[in-house]
Amino acid sequence: MALLPYLEANRIEAGCDEVGRGCLAGPVVAAAVILPADYENPWINDSKKLGKYQREELIEEIKYKSLDWAIAEATVAEIDQINILNASFLAMSRAIEMLKIKPEHLLIDGNRWRSKLEYSYSCIIKGDGKFASIAAASILAKVHRDQMMEDLANSFPHYGWESNVGYPTKTHREGIQKHGISPWHRKSFQLLPRQLDLGLK
Repeated sequence: MALLPYLEANRIEAGCDEVGRGCLAGPVVAAAVILPADYENPWINDSKKLGKYQREELIEEIKYKSLDWAIAEATVAEIDQINILNASFLAMSRAIEMLKIKPEHLLIDGNRWRSKLEYSYSCIIKGDGKFASIAAASILAKVHRDQMMEDLANSFPHYGWESNVGYPTKTHREGIQKHGISPWHRKSFQLLPRQLDLGLK
């Protein structure tokens, strides 16, 4: 079933989503997408429900057919300084600010939103499975972030980032335990279970 094209007709809506909140390493990445009101693609869905190759095939379509799109991030240092929730809001705010077309309303994935930007907005729980623009944003953000972590795995090969992209898998935690942390690890996170904590925080 195709996702909804808009919340309210006849206004410019930007769908916004982020990826990487649950990761132990790497930035949090967000995207904002403005789709045409008549946009339809039955393959557009929550990025977590799509395979890697499906997401990568949809990227060019989203970039080509959207009215506007932008990708932004909040750094590991910012995550450690202001916490992951606020860093997620910051990354989304940056993506929205980068849009050349100014939206009239924001569709935010999740149950809360905080920003200095003065846009009207709707928070939509599991919005990436309901609205095409939010799903498109989730796909852009995930492909961008996954590629970044796969590239970083070449320089930091001990953590399995080429497959776990920074999430807390067994391989990732074993790498931390054996080799310590990298500059890309979030020091404000519990990187190892308490019984294995090596004083990394």
